[in-house]
Amino acid sequence: MDKLRVGLIFGGRSVEHEVSIASATSIYRALDPTRYEVTLVAIDHDGRWHRGAPKLPPEASLRGDLVSLAPMPGARALVPAERGAPATATPLDVVIPIVHGRGGEDGSLQGLLELAEIPYVGSGVLGSAIQMDKEVSKRLLAAAGLPILPYLCVRASELARDSRGCAERVLAALRLPVFVKPANLGSSVGIHKVKAAAELVPALEDAVRYDPKVVVEQGIAARDIEIALLGDNPVEASVPGEIRTHREWYDYEAKYVDEATELLVPAPISDALAQELRDTAIRAFRALEGRGFARVDFLVDQNTDTYYVNELNSLPGFTDVSMYPRMWEASGLSYPALIDRLIELALESHRDRSKLETQYRKP
Repeated sequence: MDKLRVGLIFGGRSVEHEVSIASATSIYRALDPTRYEVTLVAIDHDGRWHRGAPKLPPEASLRGDLVSLAPMPGARALVPAERGAPATATPLDVVIPIVHGRGGEDGSLQGLLELAEIPYVGSGVLGSAIQMDKEVSKRLLAAAGLPILPYLCVRASELARDSRGCAERVLAALRLPVFVKPANLGSSVGIHKVKAAAELVPALEDAVRYDPKVVVEQGIAARDIEIALLGDNPVEASVPGEIRTHREWYDYEAKYVDEATELLVPAPISDALAQELRDTAIRAFRALEGRGFARVDFLVDQNTDTYYVNELNSLPGFTDVSMYPRMWEASGLSYPALIDRLIELALESHRDRSKLETQYRKP
């Protein structure tokens, strides 16, 4: 039986470049070499694609030959991007796009793969884009009747024109503390917890360095509870997990540096609350056009257990110790088996989309 030719794409031009490499390294180690022929594709900080050499780790792929993917159906292959390079193509049957952040998680990479008609893991163009955008996703979650915290949107143009007015608008609508977040970014980069009015404008000015749209969200004393989702029809939900940090909130340092951060799987919550969160996570996934997999993050009030959907991650962190695979491990699905299932879902979804008509024919 021929091996399935898998392209593992990682890196990218976002501030989550290193996080993406860590995810790709874990996935690469877990892919069964008897079933898959893996091609590593590293996107450098300038957006150039490099094909990795066989048997070298993902990080080394950044020094590999430059390649490109034609945005048209038929070829389904990586081709040399440099003039004079040997015209050897690398065919791909399916792609795992583990590029976190802008340019990978926001629908743009998914759009290229759609044009090339290559099956790929995870949400499509629309689902990826709206899950990435914290402000648009909150609007859609609210429209679907799902619980979210009060928030406001501030744009870079407004801030440049009248920073004091922006701060006054926030303080009139929300009570301190608030969280200031770039609308299209992950890994807690650019996020600030604002506890005093004087801190608000500097936090907004820092956030617009990363995105021209900023979400300002009501802060509460909350527990960070997460649910992992898998599938399309039906969608399965994992046991919940909880993140506990000794820092003031779950920032970049707490996620990737602080060894004291605790990841509790399963989360120590009641069965009734766990089931409510699983059901709500699936509803949120549907509302935001999820496909294949996602991690749904909740904020649960420490005193009342009232919960709010914080955000959905269409490409969650995927190292073997990340929360998404850990929650599935606790639910009975091992890391290698989870990756196998994601590839199967990608192929199934592509087969279904390939059946759609592309030319008008009279019924």
